[in-house]
Amino acid sequence: MTIAVIAVIGVFFAGMGCYALAAPAAIIRPFGITLGGAPARSEVRAVYGGFGLAIAGVLGYAAVAADDIRTGIVVTVGAALAGMAFGRLVSAVLEGRDDRTASIPTGSTASSKRSPPVFFSRIRRANQPRRWVSAPDSPTTGRR
Repeated sequence: MTIAVIAVIGVFFAGMGCYALAAPAAIIRPFGITLGGAPARSEVRAVYGGFGLAIAGVLGYAAVAADDIRTGIVVTVGAALAGMAFGRLVSAVLEGRDDRTASIPTGSTASSKRSPPVFFSRIRRANQPRRWVSAPDSPTTGRR
């Protein structure tokens, strides 16, 4: 299940990254932002496109990596997404809530507000040692 969650989030970031590289003005439009020229489009391609593809790449690697490496990648990606969510929280406090973008599934909203709690709980459970509980005098294990 852990690998499936990592893969789904990775595919989401890959899609967002490709879309941002191909249509930077379209991906930022729901936020009420119009891009003025090449420097603005370049910035959106870098932040949404390049970063999205980089995150997709490391999550793809995490899906096939050893447990310790997978955990490190997941914690790092989770921290980056939590930072984005924190920035949105600060904006909500300072600027007020903007209902137009509160539920738009962008990389910083969908992944950082919904997925990491599920993501981290699955990783945490997957990396905990298995505890086999049996009766003290169990004939199957003979262990207490």
